[in-house]
Amino acid sequence: MHSGTRVADRLVQAISTLGVRHLFGVGGANIEDLYDAAYEQRDLITAVVAKHEFGAATMADGYARSTSGLGVVCATSGGGAVNLVAGLAESFASRVPVLALIGQPPTALEGRGAFQDSSGQAGSFDAVALYSPISQYCARVEAPADLPAHLAHAVTAARRGGPAVLLLPKDIQQADLVIPDFVPPSRDYRREIESLWRVVHIVRGARALGKIVIIAGDQVARDDARDELARFAARLDAAVGVAPDAKDVYHHADPGFCGVSGSMGNPELLDALQGAALCLLIGTRMPVTARAGMEDALAAVPLASVGALPPYLPAAHAHSNYLSKTLNELIAELDSAPAENTARIIPLRPHPHREPALTPLPVPPAHGPGLRYREVVEIINDALPPGADVFADAGNTGAAVVHHLRLPRGGRFTVALGMGGMGYAFGAGIGSAFARHHRPDGGPRRTFVIAGDGAFFMHGMEIHTAVEHRLPITFIVLNNNAHAMCVTREQLYYGDRYSFNRFRPAYPGAGMAAMFPDLCTHAPENRAELAAALRHCLDRPGPSFVAIDCDPDEIPPFTPFLTPPRR
Repeated sequence: MHSGTRVADRLVQAISTLGVRHLFGVGGANIEDLYDAAYEQRDLITAVVAKHEFGAATMADGYARSTSGLGVVCATSGGGAVNLVAGLAESFASRVPVLALIGQPPTALEGRGAFQDSSGQAGSFDAVALYSPISQYCARVEAPADLPAHLAHAVTAARRGGPAVLLLPKDIQQADLVIPDFVPPSRDYRREIESLWRVVHIVRGARALGKIVIIAGDQVARDDARDELARFAARLDAAVGVAPDAKDVYHHADPGFCGVSGSMGNPELLDALQGAALCLLIGTRMPVTARAGMEDALAAVPLASVGALPPYLPAAHAHSNYLSKTLNELIAELDSAPAENTARIIPLRPHPHREPALTPLPVPPAHGPGLRYREVVEIINDALPPGADVFADAGNTGAAVVHHLRLPRGGRFTVALGMGGMGYAFGAGIGSAFARHHRPDGGPRRTFVIAGDGAFFMHGMEIHTAVEHRLPITFIVLNNNAHAMCVTREQLYYGDRYSFNRFRPAYPGAGMAAMFPDLCTHAPENRAELAAALRHCLDRPGPSFVAIDCDPDEIPPFTPFLTPPRR
């Protein structure tokens, strides 16, 4: 029992004042004091032990994305610390606010042969140099009294979008720190007023000439600006598309929806761009995955942008680090426009409309075993309960989900396209489920994780964490006994002369049933069995697992594979 004044205790107290209720990590000698503090203050925070530090990092990432808040991950020194890198790199690339608390050997042993030394002294590698390129802030806490300032800087930096890293020597964690309670730094709202009014002027001019197309990105989700985006789009009577990693920012049944942009997108968005007076980017930089196949259409239309970072395409850009506030300001400014400028600005009012019917990308017919990507996702669509969250892994499976998924209203969708690390969805879905396992009406909310067998073999054992905590998650693994996207590339770009990426058959459903006898597990072989399995999973508390055999040779709805340069 401790007095509650250790640095580790102060950290737990401070994290809880930030609204964080879960801490994700893997234990070890140089981080165990933080877990001890979490136990002593378990009424404030729940410490979760993952199976791998990458999984813990993705749990914090998924938690942050789903709450529009901060995720927190911890790890011990040495291999545990290094294992965080891939997960933090995804958060950095996707601008997700994550605070990483990383244990270090005692300061007296730095540079003196300490086990797992990463001080940069005496030939050891330097953890600050390792994390600085993939974080908004990285600091080694050298003295207990330094913690409050470092923590405040770290939280402020993470809120700008990306990880912040604090390196915590064991003796520092154990030291007493008698200070006032931590006061969280306020979120600093910043936008470029002059540039913003220039965008307003462009929008007004374009609205007088014709149609405006909005392409919305994942910053809308990070800033919890979905309602504001819907109001803004309605005010302009705009056509709306979403970036591949932003399917949850504008509902597919709402007016003007034109589908997904880029390499997994819908032709309706391309058609809308070709007749537009303006394309307005909101919260997206339009990376290659969001613009592939649309380059000519985007080049032919004026572009404007509002968001934290300028887009990769030439555009009139206005900086905003908080889109919910900025979109409200834009709506108010449009409402206050002089009468001669408002003739074609549509007032916000409900009006009947049909849910847009989107055209799927045509893919070559598949003739191999198992179910097809589209029919799997359509059956999942029919099974998704109200408010369900969906996490998809990158690859052929992810492309099919991005293209075909119809997310229920109020649900969250995430696919990690920053680094595209395989296995991300398992941890991220678990982190999100800790935060969102109840709907606002008090009913249970189920999370769905959809991944291929390659991703499952990398990080699927995080399912153990879901089993331990009885989380309401349905894990769906599309099993084609291959790294299917790599197989597709071998076929299209290297003449199908060989394959390093096909594997002997494995049976994930049977394996999970044997490992976890209490886990609801299914291995359906046809459409009817899949639909029945998903219904059964919804009727069971806790996690469930569904393995579906698929064809490794099926081409997904991914435009680079549909018109490939062949070798």
